[in-house]
Amino acid sequence: MIHRILITGGAGFLGSHLCERLVTEGHDVICLDNFFTSQKTNIQHLLGEPNFEILRHDITLPIFLEVDQIYNMACPAAPGHYQYNPIKTIKTSVLGSINMLGVAKRCGARILQASTSEVYGDPEVHPQVESYRGSVNPIGIRACYDEGKRVAETLFMDYHRSNNVDVRIVRIFNTYGPRMHPYDGRVVSNFIRQALNNEDITIFGDGSQTRSFCYRNDLVDAIIAMMNNETNFVGPVNIGNPTEFTILELAEKIIELSGSSSRLIHKPLPSDDPTRRRPDISLAKAQLGWEPKIALAEGLQHTLDWFQGIKLQDYRPPTPNYS
Repeated sequence: MIHRILITGGAGFLGSHLCERLVTEGHDVICLDNFFTSQKTNIQHLLGEPNFEILRHDITLPIFLEVDQIYNMACPAAPGHYQYNPIKTIKTSVLGSINMLGVAKRCGARILQASTSEVYGDPEVHPQVESYRGSVNPIGIRACYDEGKRVAETLFMDYHRSNNVDVRIVRIFNTYGPRMHPYDGRVVSNFIRQALNNEDITIFGDGSQTRSFCYRNDLVDAIIAMMNNETNFVGPVNIGNPTEFTILELAEKIIELSGSSSRLIHKPLPSDDPTRRRPDISLAKAQLGWEPKIALAEGLQHTLDWFQGIKLQDYRPPTPNYS
């Protein structure tokens, strides 16, 4: 069935890949973005497609559209960017969710919330399961994002229970791949940019903190599977790669694959930075029949190849906080 689909944050890293996949499948896709941390170049190749259109709009403001499905992907996701304007960040999660849920309620549309592993905070349970309620500092410098996403999940479930809105919630763990903004402040893009320029690679803390890294293709597969899931399962569901790496291992792997002469340097660990992060994806396997297929080395090579093919001067840092 062909759907009319709205993707908020559709010009961002993951949003643009969703747009591309769904346009290719023949759906009518509306990409909505305010271009704070995203790039028009991410969706430029889609502009001539008859089933694709783009709107510059901020989801903290109401909008009236007629759609069948909504992927709510909009929100700065890198700490340097969401901390740059923390009030706007939490407004995006809270007011944006209210506005998009309003569209879904009025249209009878299904709506998916791109939540985050950050709802678990600095976890006391490892690996993280969906039933774990998290350990988040509500007054810390990361709270604008962490608590904003937690409130968004609350709103989605209350609209579902009170107004029968058809919702889906995915909790996205660290994701990487081509079209990451070179200055998005994430650890993969930072390390690759520094390695390709043979600059010192900046590791915060001693590098023993862990993350799991999911390649973008696997992630998009899971998000679409969750949206199109026709059971009563609404989530939340963890989406990520359960293989765990230290930040130091990631840096060493990128140096090896790129042939860089970069040295590793250490800086103090930022406040409230999680020490361990790894998803339990048993629920995604059981409910969606999904698990990631692409190993870190393969995904990093694809990402390195993409970075080597772009001109860094074509990308502006969205904020001063990108390293």
